[in-house]
Amino acid sequence: MSIDAAPESAETPKPSNFIRDIILQDLQNGKHGGRVHTRFPPEPNGYLHIGHAKSICLNFGLAQEFGGKCNLRFDDTNPSKEETEYVDSIIEDVRWLGFDWEDRLFYASDYFEQLHDWAVQLIRAGKAFVCDLTAEQVREYRGTPNEPGKESPYRNRSVEENLDLFARMRAGEFPDGSRTLRTKIDMASPNFNLRDPVMYRILHAEHHRTGNQWCIYPMYDYTHGESDSIEGITHSICTLEFEDHRPLYDWYVENLGIHHPQQIEFDRLNLTNTMLSKRKLLMLVQKGIVSGWNDPRMPTLSGMRRRGYSPEAIRQFCANIGVSKTNGIIEFSLLEYYLREDLNARAARVMAVVDPIKVIIDNYPEGETEQLEAVNHPDHPEMGNRLVPFSKTLYIERDDFREDPPKQYYRLSPGREVRLRYAYFITCQRVVKDPVTGEVLEIHCTYDPATRGGNAPDGRKVKSTIHWVSAEHALDMEARIYENLFLAEGGGDDDFLASLNPNSLVKMAGKIEPSVRTAPAGTRYQFERVGYFCIDPDSSPAGLVFNRTVALRDTWAKIDKAQKPKG
Repeated sequence: MSIDAAPESAETPKPSNFIRDIILQDLQNGKHGGRVHTRFPPEPNGYLHIGHAKSICLNFGLAQEFGGKCNLRFDDTNPSKEETEYVDSIIEDVRWLGFDWEDRLFYASDYFEQLHDWAVQLIRAGKAFVCDLTAEQVREYRGTPNEPGKESPYRNRSVEENLDLFARMRAGEFPDGSRTLRTKIDMASPNFNLRDPVMYRILHAEHHRTGNQWCIYPMYDYTHGESDSIEGITHSICTLEFEDHRPLYDWYVENLGIHHPQQIEFDRLNLTNTMLSKRKLLMLVQKGIVSGWNDPRMPTLSGMRRRGYSPEAIRQFCANIGVSKTNGIIEFSLLEYYLREDLNARAARVMAVVDPIKVIIDNYPEGETEQLEAVNHPDHPEMGNRLVPFSKTLYIERDDFREDPPKQYYRLSPGREVRLRYAYFITCQRVVKDPVTGEVLEIHCTYDPATRGGNAPDGRKVKSTIHWVSAEHALDMEARIYENLFLAEGGGDDDFLASLNPNSLVKMAGKIEPSVRTAPAGTRYQFERVGYFCIDPDSSPAGLVFNRTVALRDTWAKIDKAQKPKG
């Protein structure tokens, strides 16, 4: 299933969804005492990505809509993969998206003692046992989809022996992998998750919060529901891969006799040409394929923030893609649609030339400079105006000139008159070329002084307006042009490294008007007629660095490409 058609307006009201309908029905029936309490439970083993944004917006959004609460809880049960760096990044990302958990920041590690006590309760009830099978043997005993599993030879240990062994596991007597605590459910169940699943494993690893206090750690399936119960969660909203885990979620809370939240599963977000596996994203970082988790090519929220995405655009995207019970894939262009809609309203306009070529106005006075007035945003006069310097020598985009223009190309070419944005009409008279390569080095033009401000008093019209910067006053900049990191539509799931796009990052030495000189990192602009850009943290007094957030839709480039000869 592919979704590629952008709606007519970013303000289209979002329809109801099945999770919202469940909550409405629960409220009507007085379930949970009329409470709505959700949670966002990330594992701190990597940075959050755009897929997590859907879950964040859903959980916090539903709580906000119904006057409820949403917790931020770290399911930190695997110390071998978890780091404080990831915790800090997740907190920053959720806040950046615009959500607040107030005083409800929790960790599964907060509940380790209670989880241990509940495990002992299940042992005493004869519903859990210590197993000596290796991980490989556990897999062999589990059976196949068509054959039931075999019970562990240690399944019928006495309660006393199990309590003793579990206590010794906690005390650190046994090496990693030598024993596990498993639940007694049903080795013949068609659901593999109920075939005596592991509750605890031995892992002598330092935890980022509890240090070396524990050497046994609960499994996610056990921790998740019990943490939800402790926190009084009413609706435990998960992605569809947890649907088959729901019977186990229910089994634990029912057999412990504790508060029973309702687990509800929804479709995870998948985007074309985008990899959303934390394990594989980590590999990109470790192999140096990207500069880090916040590389602007990464689908991480920190990478998108650095690239110039706004939290409002991401929230609007998540609100409009819908929630269903069927996994599909959404065109990346739909995310870009909401991004353009948002940035178009908020980004100030400036003139910048990404691929510059020199224009010399032969009849303009030598040494003269004018300050021309330019609007900061055509639809928001409250954003004010600015002055841009104009002089004899300018830079324009190389693609804004064609010595031999194709049909329907109306920009600068020999003998043609065009408008310089906010400035004058100019006409190309001649070019200077490299004698060896034939490349155009300079474009020599004349200007009409009567057209100051971009209008001709005699009423004549031109078919094109191009942007420019004064060569004498322009600031040097590096424009980083990004494309999808992967060429394959699905991100190259099978062999994702083979699908890497060699042109995912192109750096270009450009020029920009001086009004941006003191703007801080993170400031977003629309480069007129070029795209939306954001000042990168790599910027310094020695040089500005701009990340292209998203391109503008460009019709003439498509015309030009279509008319080029093939082969």
